[in-house]
Amino acid sequence: MQDGTALKALRIPAVIRDNIKGILVSALVALAAKFLSEHYGAPAMLLALLLGIAMNFLADDPRTHAGVQFTARSVLRVGVALLGVRVSWDMLRDLGPGIIACVIAGVFLTIGFGVLLARLLGRETDFGLLTGGSVAICGASAAMAIAAVLPAREDDERDLTFTVLGVTVLSTLAMILYPILSNMMGFDANIAGVFLGASIHDVAQVVGAGFSLSDEAGEIAVLVKLIRVSMLAPVVLLLALRVRATIRSGETKRPQVLPAFLLGFAALALLNSLGLIPAVVQAILTELSGWALLIAIAAVGIKTSPRNMLSVGGTAIAMIVAETLFLALFVIAVVSFL
Repeated sequence: MQDGTALKALRIPAVIRDNIKGILVSALVALAAKFLSEHYGAPAMLLALLLGIAMNFLADDPRTHAGVQFTARSVLRVGVALLGVRVSWDMLRDLGPGIIACVIAGVFLTIGFGVLLARLLGRETDFGLLTGGSVAICGASAAMAIAAVLPAREDDERDLTFTVLGVTVLSTLAMILYPILSNMMGFDANIAGVFLGASIHDVAQVVGAGFSLSDEAGEIAVLVKLIRVSMLAPVVLLLALRVRATIRSGETKRPQVLPAFLLGFAALALLNSLGLIPAVVQAILTELSGWALLIAIAAVGIKTSPRNMLSVGGTAIAMIVAETLFLALFVIAVVSFL
């Protein structure tokens, strides 16, 4: 009670006061992951997830339970919305229609491939959408955004944790192997940048892979990657519409056609396209987005039981590897043709 009174005196909003302990625990895990990432070079998202899983006992603690649930859901949506500051129409103009068409086709074909694999391997369609979308768009960030609009299921937290873990590991491997493959195939800086940006899952790994080849390749890779990030809004919108169409009236509460976080993403992208966001504000919002997503994934890890993770099965691993290879081979085929 004393803690609550002190927080009221500071005029902290009720939703934060009620969940503060879980938020702080998740933030502490995120800080530890960031520290380890900067000192040892491992992806911060992966470390936050693993550290969170190691602290799963906090998910059942009545002092932190509600706050961890709130962080995994609401802080996540804030982080996804703020990703909009990275997107602008200028990126589309600079790349040209051929590359843009390649990127968009790769996104939707990979998602479709994920759904097909899910059905062939006896998995739920939603699992195929989750893994395919995370591979196709922007790794862990896309996985969390897609999970936010899919219907609630018994194993949704387990599947999200597996997907984030899988795409982060595969993205790290791609960061190491794809530049080598680019050199072996004789790609110049432009083509290598397109290949890396269109096929590696996470933005950080795209940066690492692209600039390991050259500054030119790195800049093009990041530009192509951000085009994929911009596909997050239409894909999530289509999935939200699909969910509304498949849920019968009266069975459960139907989701919003346009979730608030998606509206935020679109609004920031529009403002950035119009040049209304100063560079310093854009840098701050980008940093806030990264921290919000890191804290949210730490909370997702805390909510995840290690025992439950083991039940995901070999077919899930096969799916996410196959989707990664599918996207890489598709991009190689297209850039070789172009």
